[in-house]
Amino acid sequence: MSVEASLSFQTLARNSKNGFSEGSFTESVAHLLDRIDYRRADTGDEREAIFRLRYQAYARDGGILPNASRSFSDRYDEGGNVFLFGVYLDSELAGSIRIHVASKENPDCPSFEAFPDFLQPEFDAGKVAIDSTRFVSDEALARLHRALPYAISRLSGLAAQHFRTDHLLAAVRPEHQAFYRRTFHHRVVCEPRPYPGLARPLSLMTVHYPSFVDEVHRRFPFFRSTFFERRMLFDRPQVRAAAVQPAKRLLETVPPCAAIAAGAAR
Repeated sequence: MSVEASLSFQTLARNSKNGFSEGSFTESVAHLLDRIDYRRADTGDEREAIFRLRYQAYARDGGILPNASRSFSDRYDEGGNVFLFGVYLDSELAGSIRIHVASKENPDCPSFEAFPDFLQPEFDAGKVAIDSTRFVSDEALARLHRALPYAISRLSGLAAQHFRTDHLLAAVRPEHQAFYRRTFHHRVVCEPRPYPGLARPLSLMTVHYPSFVDEVHRRFPFFRSTFFERRMLFDRPQVRAAAVQPAKRLLETVPPCAAIAAGAAR
């Protein structure tokens, strides 16, 4: 669950420090989810609204340079293994997240471009990864509803369960690593590197999804889902069949992760 926009991450971190696992916060997330609608962005208008919201978040945070179009998108918004979601609160666009389902058949995703020396062997071994990026929220609504980032990030867990994922990836800034270790048991596998489309380097963290999902569902019941919900959001035959061309290997273009996985702090 890559939280690249600092407002979303700061809200998550603040809530975790304030005891967000308590019943009152769990209830607040559940109540908010009753007002939330997840929509796959399949039309041009829906996508452009998301790209404008994304621009506002990243430009405000200094993650990208200003541009005249006031829109932020890239080639990873296209392709057969990507899901772009708008998260609507009372029918108003409140946030967005982009989810790639990456595998040996189609490893193409932003984290593969930045960290192929870690991910290529995993994909060659038959592993599947969820690469969640472009996690943004509306500034005003996120301040008003502190549970909103959880409602957005929930989509990553739903994707991981639907596609029987091995890796749940998080490409994050170094100062954000502690939250992922504490909350989801992520571990660092690659130190910060230039990351596609962003002005700041990110490190790669991962967690073996089957190993932590039961604990997270116990602590935070709002991350649970039904088979019907997951099917409505993610059932797309071409993704399950991985019927797209693999990305070009990039192993020769970046430095190796150099045994970071074995020595990373947990």
